Amino acid sequence: MASKTSPAESAETVIDMAELGTRLAARRKIADIPHLPRNAGKDRTPSKQALLDEIAKLGAKW
Repeated sequence: MASKTSPAESAETVIDMAELGTRLAARRKIADIPHLPRNAGKDRTPSKQALLDEIAKLGAKW
C-alpha cells in the first residue's frame, strides 16, 4: 500500500552509506583529523551504567 502522505516519486537523494564513509575518511585524512577515541564514560549516570552492564552481560560491547 502506498503512503497517503508522501508522493510516490520522491525527489530526495538516496545516500549510499558505504560511499559516504569512504568520502568522510578521505576528508579526515586530508584535514589531518586524528582518530578520536570513544568517550571514556566517567560521568555516566547510574541508570546508563546499569544499561551498559546489562548489554555487556549479553555479550555485546558498547
